[in-house]
Parts: sequence; C-alpha cells; structure tokens
Amino acid sequence: MAQLYLSLGTNLGNRRSNLDTALDLIAREVGIIKARSSVIETEPWGFDSPNSFLNMAILVQTDLKPLEVLDRTQRIEKDMGRTSKTGADGYHDRIIDIDILLYDDLTMDTPRLTIPHPRMYQRRFVMEPLAQIAPHIVKDY
Repeated sequence: MAQLYLSLGTNLGNRRSNLDTALDLIAREVGIIKARSSVIETEPWGFDSPNSFLNMAILVQTDLKPLEVLDRTQRIEKDMGRTSKTGADGYHDRIIDIDILLYDDLTMDTPRLTIPHPRMYQRRFVMEPLAQIAPHIVKDY
C-alpha cells in the first residue's frame, strides 16, 4: 500500500465538524488513516477573509493510484458542499480543502495533478502539521 500525505483545511461553518467529517469520509473512501497532526489555526493565505482556517495533515495508507485519490478527495469536497476549486478567480473561503501533498516517493506533473504539491513548502499551514507526522520528510522545517 502507498503512503499518502494529505493536507486538510476549512474556514467556513463548523470548522471542527468539517474536519471530522472529512476524516471520516477519507477513511471510508481513500484508505486507512495512520497518523494525524494536531489542528492549527491560521490566517487565510493568498486572499483576504475575516474567517481563519483550521488546518491539519494526515498520513493515509491507500491502494488507490494518485488520480483515483484525486477523484475521491474532490468528490468528498463536493459532497461536503465545496462549490469550486481554486481557479482563475484565485483563492476563496471553503468548507473543506483536501490537498495531496506526497504519494510515496512519486514525482508526477500532469494537467490534473502535481506531486509533490508544488506550493507546500511555501505554506506554514501545510508544513507545520506535516512536520508533526513526518519529521523524516520535513527535516528542515
């Protein structure tokens, strides 16, 4: 089974409940959650909003291929009420955001998915939780 690292974030509604729901759905749809970071609160990154985020990272064991993981996590986002992904209009508030950070030691760059996540090292809200569960990967953070 593959070792998959995901980042979760939410800044709308009942943020704790949103994370709990996403974790439950990931466990059902993607794989076994083997580790989870603590939840941190952060300011929005890349846009202005009065709503702060709750963020965390998780390690999932999965037998899904990367694009299957992407399809499932995007379906979870949609089922939870997310109406659009970040696009030409930029970043915005969201019920849930699930990003694929790492998948084993795979490197891929396709129109749909880039692994490792191309902006993960620029984001404290990703790196701080990831360092908690993967210090061997995030040595210098």
